Amino acid sequence: MTGDPEKRANRRDLGRVFNEVAEVYDRVRPGYPDELFADLVAITGMDERSSVLEVGCGTGQATRSLAALGCSVTAVEPGRDMAALARRRLAAFPGVEVETSTFEEWDDRGARFDALVAASSWHWVDPSIGWRRAHDVLRPGGWLALLGNVVVRRPGEPEVYAETADLHERFCPGNPGWGHPPLEDDVRGTDEGWGLVDGPGGLFGPTIVRWYPTVQWFDGAGFADHLRSTSLYRGLDRDVREPLLDAIAELVLTRMDDRASRRYLTVLRVGQRSEVP
Repeated sequence: MTGDPEKRANRRDLGRVFNEVAEVYDRVRPGYPDELFADLVAITGMDERSSVLEVGCGTGQATRSLAALGCSVTAVEPGRDMAALARRRLAAFPGVEVETSTFEEWDDRGARFDALVAASSWHWVDPSIGWRRAHDVLRPGGWLALLGNVVVRRPGEPEVYAETADLHERFCPGNPGWGHPPLEDDVRGTDEGWGLVDGPGGLFGPTIVRWYPTVQWFDGAGFADHLRSTSLYRGLDRDVREPLLDAIAELVLTRMDDRASRRYLTVLRVGQRSEVP
């Protein structure tokens, strides 16, 4: 196995912290719009005869939409509780199988797929292994699709990070992760490539990029649960995280009329497998 061992361990540890809050994750994390899957079908030609490998299915938000297309789906998820919840959520779809493993360590048993889909999960995969493995498990002409939700803001709109900057600094001073989300127009300008620092080289062809603006609304308690399900907050010590999130919930209640928005650009990045050695 190649790649930086420390980075690989961090990916494994952080990728599994969602397992601790599987039910919360399933309830509060944003899904993916139907328009995205319609575009995915139009671009790739996927239909009920297609076989799909999903990497990092979580609790099955994207898996349900893939299954609804009639595809057969093999979903790989490293978190045991997340995978168990996904199996329960997807029990009505006989063409879906959920396996508990990281993508890097997963035994493909020689299976090859028409498409590989990763929804808000590809950044947890070691790039020194993941890109080549994705190429290898796809059939000639197969497609790789990366889905994600980018938190953004628009000028002049109330934004919870700005409203809670004082709380973040009080409970966890100096954390470089705090700050404004990027402006929506700036994110829309990142149409090139796969949106990642470490790309696939020549393993996949040029990317096709589509954007879908979406908004989630929460009360204070719901917004705190949403943050509780994200890697930035899961990485905090519990004794820091929970008082901070309680204070944020109270602020949303008292300063924002118990109504807070989270604006996203959902993104679809698709590229076709190249015929390279």
